[in-house]
Amino acid sequence: MKFIIDDEVVLSRPPEGPLAAHITTFAKWVSEQGYARRSRHRQVLLAARFSRWLGQHAVSVRSVSSEHQAQYLPSPRHVQIRSGAAAALGQFMDFLRRQGVVPIEKIPLRRLIPIEQVVQAFEHYLRNERALSDATVVNYVPFVCKFLADRFGDGPVMLSRLRAGDIVRFVRRQAPRLHLKRAKLLTTALRSFLHYALYCGEVTCDLAAAVPTVANWSMTSIPRAIPAEAAHRLLASINRRTATGRRDYAILLLLARLGLRAGEVVRLELEDIDWDAGSVSVQGKGDQRSVLPLSADVGAAITAYLRHGRPRSNSRRIFLRTKAPIRGFLGSQAIASLVRHNLARAGIQAPTYGAHQFRHALATEMLHHSASLAEIGEVLRHRNPETTKIYTKVDLDSLRALALPWPGGVR
Repeated sequence: MKFIIDDEVVLSRPPEGPLAAHITTFAKWVSEQGYARRSRHRQVLLAARFSRWLGQHAVSVRSVSSEHQAQYLPSPRHVQIRSGAAAALGQFMDFLRRQGVVPIEKIPLRRLIPIEQVVQAFEHYLRNERALSDATVVNYVPFVCKFLADRFGDGPVMLSRLRAGDIVRFVRRQAPRLHLKRAKLLTTALRSFLHYALYCGEVTCDLAAAVPTVANWSMTSIPRAIPAEAAHRLLASINRRTATGRRDYAILLLLARLGLRAGEVVRLELEDIDWDAGSVSVQGKGDQRSVLPLSADVGAAITAYLRHGRPRSNSRRIFLRTKAPIRGFLGSQAIASLVRHNLARAGIQAPTYGAHQFRHALATEMLHHSASLAEIGEVLRHRNPETTKIYTKVDLDSLRALALPWPGGVR
């Protein structure tokens, strides 16, 4: 006798075993995640067979664990659904845990090695004592790990034994291998860690002063901006008759018209847009929020996506993945990948393949239209005026037009 679940998944028999009552709700959840019909059928079939197997082995609901999951998968009887089975069964188990059906397992914590113990305490200090953002912590930690491994290896970490020479030698070896910005980040991370060591009383003198200064010539490189003509061609090339095209077009407009950073686009939520006021609230660096005007074309593009392109989802993020599982983007790299894909599809040779080139292009365009550096900095939401100065190298002719006459005339 056939058994139909959620009006589309057909099983050869009704679900059996301790998880049988939850197969239908799982099927509905899988459907909500946007999986294709064939994939949904395979996942539900696997869940039903796993439940029947548990029943055959007299496993109760509250006893189901990852051990049973591991024991079930190698069975040669299920070879026809083995491809992707581990991931699919993992999703079913995670679903059951979120529903409170299967108990959450306590995974024994791995004992941290000495370096990890020190770095974990440093992370706690950065987040709780200095209230630094996750992005800053993530950038600092790898450099500190490498420094401690260089000095102490796998042995005990005794910060009291650190000397200025250890720091200088490490920076001299590492900095030449890094891009200037990364090298500067290395020294900043080390200074922060050494301030922490002093704060904890692990060292008695300020070793942060021993960190060498990385040579830095102001504005050594010109920002790489996508030419205005190339940006126009890219936008025109988007197929807005498809859901993916409507999403990508709206994202690219936000990058080009508002100069948003990739991470800012990722974090946008439905509540961030005030349709009555025609504005959008953006969560920028350091969790600072800025309210920006929403131009008519950007608003229209987002509206088209929300009405005719955005998948149904409980997520509050504006922009979602088009492939299952349907959810918001995990990070800024997804936006960079989107930009790279659309540039390649349109056959456009851009100076870079990242999202930041649109931000640079906006600043360059403003400079061409005689905007002041203060105005550019305000639009791009630069906290430090020095950051905006990089655009003074973009177009010397524009700068000459903006220059004030020399008092008394030319002599």
